[in-house]
Amino acid sequence: MKKSDARQLDHKTREAIRIRAIQRVEAGESPEQVIKSLGYHRSCIYEWLAKYNAGGIEALKTKKITGRPTKFKAEDLCKLYHMIVDKDPLQYKFAFALWTREMIQELIDKEFKVSMSLVSVGRLLKKLGLTPQKPLRKAYQRNEELVTKWRNEDYPKIRAMAKQEKATIYFGDESTIRSDYHSGTTWAPKGKTPVVETTGARFSVNMISAISPKGSLRFKAINGKMNASKFIDFLKSLRHGATNPIYLIVDGHPVHKSSAVKKYVE
Repeated sequence: MKKSDARQLDHKTREAIRIRAIQRVEAGESPEQVIKSLGYHRSCIYEWLAKYNAGGIEALKTKKITGRPTKFKAEDLCKLYHMIVDKDPLQYKFAFALWTREMIQELIDKEFKVSMSLVSVGRLLKKLGLTPQKPLRKAYQRNEELVTKWRNEDYPKIRAMAKQEKATIYFGDESTIRSDYHSGTTWAPKGKTPVVETTGARFSVNMISAISPKGSLRFKAINGKMNASKFIDFLKSLRHGATNPIYLIVDGHPVHKSSAVKKYVE
């Protein structure tokens, strides 16, 4: 997109553009999306945010005003925005993978030598168009077409068979609880749910569980890696005390398809 030449606009028009842009950011739009739609250079929105942060709407008007100096330069706001959006806290040597205001407060102090209260950090994040959100974790191998087909065609057939046999359906899976897991929210552009990529060696506990569509949960802790023998032990425990047949739906893990498991199920 061709950048606008603000010098060709009168003072009142430029003033209105600045104020409207900040209002859009305040309403939740991404600063970079706002400035792109206006055709201005991306640095402009951070200059305006810096002025707004220092003196409010009045600071965006054409007339010169007095007020406390801004704590952030435009390039600093731009840098902070991308430090939060493009990376996670682990990359800055924090203990957790999701952003908190306390972490961002510490990051601002270390990186920009600026001391801010948590309230001020929260206000600054809002002005940058960042909101606290719960991130999604999504398998990169996931095939959306197969998922849709299974949900719309295969599962209804399984559910009908289970109903006919008065069977209980369970969805089973293995999981690992890590010591560096952080359950909560992180800061990201409004409307864009973040995806957290985790790494690093930490201690963990392996578990296998099964949950029914009605929320009935069965789980078991496992020592070491999952194998056919341990999976069969879980199947035996799941069947224990059951008065009706059980349909256990699992993924394509090699253990689930092993000859020992197939023999036990048959």
